[in-house]
Amino acid sequence: MEEIIIAIVALLASALTFFSGFGLGTVLMPVFAAFFPVDLAIALTAIVHFLNNVFKFFLTGKHIDKSILLRFGLPSIVAAFIGALLLNYLSHLQPLMLWNYSGQTFEITPIKLIIALLLIFFALFDIIPKLKNMHFSRKYLPTGGVISGFFGGLSGHQGALRSAFLIRAGLSKETFIATGIAIACLIDITRLSVYSKNILAVKDSIDWKMLIIATLSAFAGAVLGNKILKKITIETVQMVVAAALIVFAVFLGLGII
Repeated sequence: MEEIIIAIVALLASALTFFSGFGLGTVLMPVFAAFFPVDLAIALTAIVHFLNNVFKFFLTGKHIDKSILLRFGLPSIVAAFIGALLLNYLSHLQPLMLWNYSGQTFEITPIKLIIALLLIFFALFDIIPKLKNMHFSRKYLPTGGVISGFFGGLSGHQGALRSAFLIRAGLSKETFIATGIAIACLIDITRLSVYSKNILAVKDSIDWKMLIIATLSAFAGAVLGNKILKKITIETVQMVVAAALIVFAVFLGLGII
């Protein structure tokens, strides 16, 4: 039964995140955690996330804007290391608020609240008519990379900020998706270099059958997303990103994810 649940979640999440540029790990990790220890769930999610991004890279690679990849992606990697260095300090900050639901306690932390407010701010640019046609000059791409990478290193939520920034950079739908995927691959390689020690520590516990099912399902979702992409407009992609940002921000701000 768990194989079916994980396969369905991986397929649907991958199809949706093909457009939004983020969310597969956020959705998949809690499902893995329902069946496996948390450390193993994190390792499985990281592997599926990376393999899926590599697969999407081959699906969309011809549309990558190499100048944006370098100007946005490289600063994001450097900033991710800086954010990671601060993670230890900020992780000791007291939560702003605690709340309970169905026997579970959720923490509203300063860093998650800051990221949630940033995501809502960016989402407004895709919803409010007067802001919808605004674009960020390409000279600000390194700044976007620094912001995305820094918060990615700090909390792991770089994908949402990356998409929020790139969607306003005046790119075509194909270039937005392909370049975001390429940047995500760079970040995933960086993350896995850090996670590799933990993954090797639990390698004997990894359910390889489950990993293969989740990965192939995510591949199928990516193929589905790629087919749908040909039939939609950049405005539709913008609305999908805006909706995903708002939902993600609310859950993040409330400490649910």
